[in-house]
Amino acid sequence: MKPQIRLLPFASADGATNMAADEAMLETAATHGVASLRFYTWTEPTLTLGYFQASQERERLSLAPLRWLRRSTGGAGIVHHHEVTYSFALPAGERWKSENSWICRFHYLVRDVLADQGLPSQVVVCGEEQKLGETLCFLHQTPGDLVVAGSKVAGSAQRKLRGALLQHGSVLLRRSEYAPHLPGINDYAIQKQLTAESLAELLRDKFASETQSAIEAGDWSADEQARIPLIQAEKYANPEWNAKR
Repeated sequence: MKPQIRLLPFASADGATNMAADEAMLETAATHGVASLRFYTWTEPTLTLGYFQASQERERLSLAPLRWLRRSTGGAGIVHHHEVTYSFALPAGERWKSENSWICRFHYLVRDVLADQGLPSQVVVCGEEQKLGETLCFLHQTPGDLVVAGSKVAGSAQRKLRGALLQHGSVLLRRSEYAPHLPGINDYAIQKQLTAESLAELLRDKFASETQSAIEAGDWSADEQARIPLIQAEKYANPEWNAKR
């Protein structure tokens, strides 16, 4: 029997809601053993800092005017603007254990989708990592990241809760005026310009195929709908929590 994955509705929301929703999804995986996948965008340009980053780092690249918050995952800062963001939460247990990093597995999916669109890309391997700047994740090329013509176009981060895994990440669609040095996939010679929705559909299908899982459309549970605003108020919309470092 194929493992089941709940596909949550594609949505656009502010940063605090997006991050709280990801955390609620992780709680559901840890508590109820439900695997979930979702894709989303951001209602306004937003900077997220990695959990361990100092809040002052947003001033280093004149990003202070952007609305910002802290993620619950590690890594460096991300300017969320012209992108599609994915996240999935997998329960603990043998069914979802992977010999390869889930970051690499998902980035291979992105690579295959881009190859189908005539855009070659490469996954960074050990020994090829490089740091091209400070503060921003997409200037840090680490093993597993996806690059096109030497520029990173997909990056991801993880968090665990009682053995359950949350992974979320960004795929850049095109340049943002807030980070013009970072091109997205549509800035290259691609067969067809991809929207956030169309790329999400391609990645959904590739994810189902690669994991041999049954992805079924679902919705947030009543418990999750109650938890999201509580998590948001406690953490991601809380200035004290965001500025704690």
